[in-house]
Amino acid sequence: MADFSTLKNPQWESRLYVARASFTLLVVLLLLGILLWRYHDLQINRHQDFATLADNNRIHVRALPPARGLIYDRNGVLLADNRPGFTLSIVVERAKNIEQLLSDVGELLTFKETELARFEKLVKRRRPYESVPLRFNLSESEQALIAVNEHRLSGVEVSAQLIREYPLAHELAHVVGYTGRINERELKRFDPKRYKGSHMTGKTGLEKFYENQLLGEVGYEHVETNARGRVMRVLERIDPVPGADLHLFLDSRLQKVAIEALGEERGAVVAIDTVTGGVLVLASMPSFDPNPFVTGISTKAYKALTGSPAQPLFDRALRGQYPPGSTVKPVFGLAALDSGTVSMGYRIYDPGFYQLAGEKRKYRDWKRSGHGSKISLYDAIVQSCDVYFYDVGFRTGIDVLHDYGARFGYGDKTGIDLPAEARGIMPSRDWKQGARGRVWYPGDTVNVSIGQGFMLATPLQMAVAVSRLATRGEVREPKMVSAVGQQLTPVVSDPAIINIPTRYWDLVLDAMSGVVRDLRGTARRAIGKIDYTMAGKTGTAQVVGIKQDEKYDASKLAKLQLDHALFIAFAPVENPRIAVAVIVENGEHGSSTAAPVARDVINAYFKYYPQADETAQREALQSKAVLSPLESNNESG
Repeated sequence: MADFSTLKNPQWESRLYVARASFTLLVVLLLLGILLWRYHDLQINRHQDFATLADNNRIHVRALPPARGLIYDRNGVLLADNRPGFTLSIVVERAKNIEQLLSDVGELLTFKETELARFEKLVKRRRPYESVPLRFNLSESEQALIAVNEHRLSGVEVSAQLIREYPLAHELAHVVGYTGRINERELKRFDPKRYKGSHMTGKTGLEKFYENQLLGEVGYEHVETNARGRVMRVLERIDPVPGADLHLFLDSRLQKVAIEALGEERGAVVAIDTVTGGVLVLASMPSFDPNPFVTGISTKAYKALTGSPAQPLFDRALRGQYPPGSTVKPVFGLAALDSGTVSMGYRIYDPGFYQLAGEKRKYRDWKRSGHGSKISLYDAIVQSCDVYFYDVGFRTGIDVLHDYGARFGYGDKTGIDLPAEARGIMPSRDWKQGARGRVWYPGDTVNVSIGQGFMLATPLQMAVAVSRLATRGEVREPKMVSAVGQQLTPVVSDPAIINIPTRYWDLVLDAMSGVVRDLRGTARRAIGKIDYTMAGKTGTAQVVGIKQDEKYDASKLAKLQLDHALFIAFAPVENPRIAVAVIVENGEHGSSTAAPVARDVINAYFKYYPQADETAQREALQSKAVLSPLESNNESG
């Protein structure tokens, strides 16, 4: 048998073993070192990074929307309130399958296509872990359905939020306005930080104009959640700052009186405090309920409003533009006197029509037989003589009429603190050339001289004009809000003045007083017996044209073709406190239709604010902006 012992080399084998063992040990140590280095890197160097990531999975920042500021009238009556409501939202990151989740929720609640479409748009713009609203104003039964099935609806949240509510709804819809969901155009314009957690914004009225003040400042809270996204505890909280409350000059009691006086008629009523410029009444009828707009009005209901011939969504007081008719005669009378066109004793003969030299056309007076001879400015205003103003207006010229009309607020925005105010039109040569591409004709001046033709004015502008007449030229911008939070709206104690000699003011204002008290006054029978003094002017604005030799016959016209009825007034004459403008669409006669509305409003004003308290009321209003009271002639003018 062969002997292999001589082939072994113990020393070589020992060295090989040591080398292999050493290499293995070196590899093990190297791997251990790498493991220790990696462990150190993760636990020491990058500890804060991973701790932050871990916190992000369980700690989230939630926006706390502020309570929207409330709106009150001058007596503290609540006009815009916040009521609790519940919103269904979804956090996409917590939903395992968003499409399946929407399907599951859809089995419990019925969603409109508009709701789902809006949700999809909001999902694309959201931030991580930001809840996206799907349904607002959940009912109690809907809340119960979600609560019972919450265990299988991972990512669904039901949160309590404040929803706008308008207690006086129809009475102040155009004034207060309403809030609605933020749309894409608004979202691009708004500061995302200010609207974090908020889904509503002011759409119309005071809600829109004072959006920045009513909104408030958003708050935040850091919350710890479990794996299912449920909040376990609040770690830190920064409370939101509520929006500022608005206190108005407006009196909701007078607003109600104005609306009741209009009845079923379409029209507008504006009343202004002549001392401060504060708007006491701003009524437009018919109106609508703004509450459905807050959480989303149905398509059917919205079409019913927009398709209504009565146009309830249209704010007639602020945006309605009408020929002011004979209500401008006191202003144009002052223009003729102050410009030196005629003297105070100037008189005319009124045969019932007026003709320009060399023309066959006859400009008719509302009284077909005319007012006779020796008609003065006083007579022309009291009896609303058109022929007098045809003559005097033509003599004065459109340039002067435009200048004085503008001084009294016609043809430009009044500056009221409400959005979407119309400018009206106080026509001029340049205006016609620019708007119509035609030159100005003498007949145009004749038409404007009685508030017809191209001239248009809003009821608010008419109220501003009569307020300036009442105060003998004091120029004050009309204001809705007397205080924003604790910040009072300044009351102008030294306003600009329309400088016109006192004797001219005396004549015109005495004539306006004669409209109500004189036996020939166009509003004497309509106003009746009152226990205070009033000055006014009736007006009628044509809706459809009448041929040269035709006579106005209401029986042959549809309701919407009848003349508009207008009336402006202020009281008391000796120390004016309130100025009112009324328009009744298709009401025919300012004396019989519009004047009683103004009378009812002024009667109510003196009932709530007796003359005996006048001095105290004025002092209080000047010291702080928030008050706690506060013959049927068929004339064309």
